[in-house]
Amino acid sequence: MHFLRRAWADTAGRQRGKALGTVMGVGIGLLLASGPPAAPAPAPAPSAVVIPGSGGHVYVTNQLDDTVSVIDARTNKVVATVPAGTAPEGVAVAPDGRYAYIAGNGSAEVSVLDTRTNKIVTAVPVGKDPSGVELSPDGRFLYVANGGSNNVSVLDTRTNRVTASIPVGTSPVSVAVSRDGAAAYVANAGSGSVSVIDTRTHRTVRLLPGGRSPVGVAVTPDGGSVYVADQVSASVSVVGTRTGTIAATVPVGEGPFDVALGPGGRAAYVAVLGPGNVSVIDTRGHRVSATVSLGPPGTDPFNVAVTSSAVYVTGQGAGTLTVIDPKTLKVVATVTVGNSPYGVAVGP
Repeated sequence: MHFLRRAWADTAGRQRGKALGTVMGVGIGLLLASGPPAAPAPAPAPSAVVIPGSGGHVYVTNQLDDTVSVIDARTNKVVATVPAGTAPEGVAVAPDGRYAYIAGNGSAEVSVLDTRTNKIVTAVPVGKDPSGVELSPDGRFLYVANGGSNNVSVLDTRTNRVTASIPVGTSPVSVAVSRDGAAAYVANAGSGSVSVIDTRTHRTVRLLPGGRSPVGVAVTPDGGSVYVADQVSASVSVVGTRTGTIAATVPVGEGPFDVALGPGGRAAYVAVLGPGNVSVIDTRGHRVSATVSLGPPGTDPFNVAVTSSAVYVTGQGAGTLTVIDPKTLKVVATVTVGNSPYGVAVGP
């Protein structure tokens, strides 16, 4: 089932990307049933704030521009804008930083970006409406959630060929791979489940509960739990990977779309569209311990990437990447990127 985020005109007549795919006949856009939010304030200029200890580059897909913004993680400045397929969504960077992999939702392919030259070197056909992508810890395989094909493509990064196609639930949106590489977890927005893939056999071996419409998923460092963002239920479910049951349900605000765990697994960061903020979950107490505002309603925090020194959040409505210091939970930079930024990934 098609799960492409499409542009729509807000009250100011501007075109903005929104998560308005229809799942099982119910519009996800009903989350904002009171009508589209007010037009966001003009995006701030790129910041030159330096984050100590940060390095490498950050990659942001701009869905309505068909581009990827490349940002210097030390200066928080855009250093390149690269054409990358049609309606690029998810992005992942190889462990050695050599290549970035970009899901072209509109072109049904994964573009491979050479990070040294900032040029696309090849495009690999996958399933219909690819969205979320995730690499195995060793970088050998890329897992691609194909929302229109109800499957996951497995791309061998040594050959840039698809070696397996794994049936999952309805309208898969995102993928998370365990730290040991043994399992991949797929959020199925249309069937309210999380598919568990055995990465050795490339088969779906189990289904976990995911709520009404799971769209984001993250796995704890020990592999014992997955955190699942349920956009319709306005909550994050904590699901035991061994028990297969929901251990906790954490209300986070209207429209959570993505969740990412910090390196130590003690905090989960949730992008929440409705109020325009990031909810920080204390994973020991299963409660929201802090809320970081990214802007007014209409900013639309969408996807999250976390390092030891920064939390990066795309603002789909505002056309920005927000950088948060995980120690102070203060916004330290706001970087203007392209139109309808969607995915974000950080390279070494």
